[in-house]
Parts: sequence; structure tokens; C-alpha cells
Amino acid sequence: MSTPRLRVCAAAATLLIGLTACGGESGDNGKDGSAAGGAASGQFPMTIEHALGTTEIPAKPQRVATVNWANDEVPLALGVVPVGMAKATFGDDDNDGVLPWTEGRLKELGAKTPVLFDETDGIDFEAVADTEPDVILAAYSGLTEQDYETLSQIAPVVAYPDAPWATPWRDIIRQNSKAIGLGTEGDRLIGRIEGQITETAAKYPQLKGKSAMFMTHVSSKDVSEVGFYTTHDTRTQFFTDLGMKIPGSITDASKDTKKFVLSKSAEHIDDFNDVDIVTGYGDSRNELLDALKKDPLTSKLKAVQQGSVYLLPDSTPLATAANPTPLSISYVLDDYLKELAKAAEKAE
Repeated sequence: MSTPRLRVCAAAATLLIGLTACGGESGDNGKDGSAAGGAASGQFPMTIEHALGTTEIPAKPQRVATVNWANDEVPLALGVVPVGMAKATFGDDDNDGVLPWTEGRLKELGAKTPVLFDETDGIDFEAVADTEPDVILAAYSGLTEQDYETLSQIAPVVAYPDAPWATPWRDIIRQNSKAIGLGTEGDRLIGRIEGQITETAAKYPQLKGKSAMFMTHVSSKDVSEVGFYTTHDTRTQFFTDLGMKIPGSITDASKDTKKFVLSKSAEHIDDFNDVDIVTGYGDSRNELLDALKKDPLTSKLKAVQQGSVYLLPDSTPLATAANPTPLSISYVLDDYLKELAKAAEKAE
């Protein structure tokens, strides 16, 4: 499978045509890290409610910082270069701290890499403060109340609307674009991505109506517990965008929790026999898939028996982008659907 870096530039250019102009009509497209340009689609001061409180943004932000996963992709898609963003540590194919689709977009904008916040041990509050932001975007994040309170001493913070790590890609765009005064442009971006998903999914009719579950990182050395993402997680939600469905086993398990990850003993593996396709994170040597096939319990799973399992190559851009985000969808969509379709063809 090939996901060359150059492809993201062409895909993003097609998807975002017209948006760069909207986000950079005046100024220099934020090459110095400012939110230059664009007719504001929101009026300030602006109030945004979210799960951790209510945030007032007094004026259209000129310096935008982002923390945690994928929030940088919204301003970048709209032609605004953040002053700082989280360093990528998973799926970074060249270890420069920037995911390939983000790097492609920065090149399109003629912008330098923003300050990268190392979040290995949590948010680097001092580094965020040093960028002197006017707003901090975190619509898709795992912020705790303490994180939020600390960041709020630096600048207004826009947190997730419902629960940690559970914000769908559309709401990531809506929440973050509104906060920088580009809500209308954000809606246009959503429409363009939806169109691309529809067009690409139509190439793989074998996926339509198939049920799928997304496994978490399961060790090939111990498959006694099978972890899976619930209906609250964007990986699972994305199946419905692709014309697939979420099986009852996942829906039922998700009803009484807001957790985005659950696990079940392999002794109850038969509960997942309503799953046509199993995907998740694997490894380059297929050790996990081999372990699932050899284990006396997991080998009974219908998807394992019929071969309708596709495990993403761990810690690669493809594995990262299976969690849909505003820029990564264009990068991964065709490759991801192609592999899922191969699994679907084996599903009874």
C-alpha cells in the first residue's frame, strides 16, 4: 500500500479549493503564526459553551494555539497557521513531530512549522504560554478540569462539547472554526469532506451495510481481553459515514457508559458474532492476527474464521488517520476503504 507524501498536497488542494482564499484574503495567510485574513463569520465578543464550562473570546483571535490531537488541522485547513501545536508522536513517518497531511498543508500555505508542544508527559503549559496565544483550541482532547483551569490562565480555551476524546470530526471543525471567527468557512469545509467521502465510498459498494468493530491496541502476547472502541469514539462513528453500520454488540455495550474504550473477556467472544468486519491496530509482522487465529477462544470469532479482519499497520500514518480528522481524511480515505473492502468481500 502506498501513501506518498506528495499525494496529500493534491488531495488537500482539491478538497480545500476556495477555502484558502476565504482564510487568507487579507494579510499573509498567517505565515508568522497569526490568524491573518478572512472575513469573520462570527461576531466578537463570542461565547462558546463546552463540557468544561463557558468560554468568552473577546475579539477575533490573531494568535491561535492548539493542544492535544488534531485541533491544529482546523485552522490550517482554513488558512490560519497556529503559533503552536502538539508534537505528533504516533504515525509520524519521518520523526519530525509533524504528521504528513499537516506538513503538506503547511507547505501549501508557504508556512514554517509552528512551535511544537511536547505532550509526552502532559501539556507543556509553559511552552503554550510562551507562544502568547489569543485562544487555545482543544475541541478534540482529553483535557481535565485542572488542565482547563491552567490553560485558561494563559488564554480563552475551547474544550470538547461533550466528553474527552469523543468529538466527531464535524464538531471538531464546527467548534474550532467558530472560535476563530470562521464558522461559515468551517461549514463549507464539512460539506467538501462529506462530498469526498460519498464519492470515495461509492467506489466500494461491498462495504455498504456491513457491520464493523474497531479493536484497541491488543497485545499479541495476551488476547484474553479484547478491547474495542465504543459508539462514543470517532473511529467507530466513522463507519456510518462510510455506509457501514455499527453492530448491536457494540451499540449495546456503549449504552450505559460515556467511555470511548471498553474491553470484554475472550470467554465472551461469541458476543461479537454480529460483526462482519474487524479492524484495529496490528503490527508489521502480523503477530496479533496470528495470535487471534491460534487462540482457542478468539479463533471462534466469526470474522477471524472467515478472514474478514484487517489490522492497520501500527504507528503509521494510515493507522493514525483511521481516527478521522479534518486533514487526515483526504490522506487516508481511499487506502482505508480499499483494505476494508477486501475484508468485506470475505464476510458472509
